Amino acid sequence: MPEDFVLLSEVVPDIILEIRYYSTYNFVGARVDGYEAPVAIMTKKAASALKEVSDELKARGYCLKVFDAYRPQKAVSHFVRWAEDLDDVKMKPSFYPDVDKSRLFELGYIMELSGHSRGSTVDLTLVEIATGKELDMGGPFDWFGELSHPDYQNITDAQKANRTILRDAMLRHGFNPLESEWWHFTLAEEPIPRHLFQFPDKALLKARSGYLRPAGFLLALPFEVEVRHFALLEPVPLEAVAVDVDSRIDGSPH
Repeated sequence: MPEDFVLLSEVVPDIILEIRYYSTYNFVGARVDGYEAPVAIMTKKAASALKEVSDELKARGYCLKVFDAYRPQKAVSHFVRWAEDLDDVKMKPSFYPDVDKSRLFELGYIMELSGHSRGSTVDLTLVEIATGKELDMGGPFDWFGELSHPDYQNITDAQKANRTILRDAMLRHGFNPLESEWWHFTLAEEPIPRHLFQFPDKALLKARSGYLRPAGFLLALPFEVEVRHFALLEPVPLEAVAVDVDSRIDGSPH
């Protein structure tokens, strides 16, 4: 694991982890490529900021539950392959019942690059410490639709208030929200704003190395060029496993 990254549970020990893409309960319906352990990884700077959020909310009776943090680029490529397979709709009732799968790219639900791969983005919710139950946010994690927009109005006042508790705490400690997902936040001052990383999450257990090659493309091409297919080649230092890209991918929900 690169030295700028850390296991989130080591910085925020009371955090709850429910890493959805390690499980089969996600919109793909299978464990996603690159998720080789049920852990959350972030840059050290983002993890420290999240610790401040956790400390504040713990004093108010809440703890954080994380669904996703650092996401290897190979996972994003898996999302793309899944979205291109229009026959695979087994998880449609649970995550996108009102959206035609053929429109996932058009509507921006699936993109070929994700800010999660820079390591300073997190998907999370709140749990009430006294009951151990998640706060009702008015809609589930990874729901494809307007219900997931933070400012969606057709939910109860209590659900709006719960979203506000999370959003305000994240904003106070330096995170920016995404206007299409109530659960998604990125550290405003990212320490590594122009790289997408590929290292697998089991690297936290034993350091690995590899070389990332896009099939048919150079690593530093303009943003508009597709960077989709990757292959592991001869082992080289782990620091080489990064894709240099323009930081304008912040709007990518997945």
